[in-house]
Formats: sequence, C-alpha cells, structure tokens
Amino acid sequence: MKIIGVILAVLGGIGTLVFGMQAMQDSESFKLFGMDIAVSTANWTPVIISLAMLVIGVIMSRSK
Repeated sequence: MKIIGVILAVLGGIGTLVFGMQAMQDSESFKLFGMDIAVSTANWTPVIISLAMLVIGVIMSRSK
C-alpha cells in the first residue's frame, strides 16, 4: 500500500507541475482603454486530477 501511495504521489506531483505550467501559459490578452487585460483559456481539470492524485498518494503512503 505504501509503494502504491509513493507512486501516486510522485506521478501526481509531476502531473501538477507539468499541467500547471501549461495552464498558466494558456492565456489571451487584449487591450481595453489602454490597459492590457489577460484572460485564462486553460483547462484546469488535469491540474485538479493531478492534485487529487498527489493528496491520495501522500495519505496512502503515510498510512500504517
């Protein structure tokens, strides 16, 4: 159980970093009244799933 938890935690951490960086870069900007406004067009679902995997993996690896 602990080995599976560690594997899930590692994969969740890697997924969070990769998908998080990708989601932060997915934005569009436009000018409105002289101000530059950025709007996020990212899909946050993979980031949420990766975070859930990370949390579940940490909980599983800490269980006795």
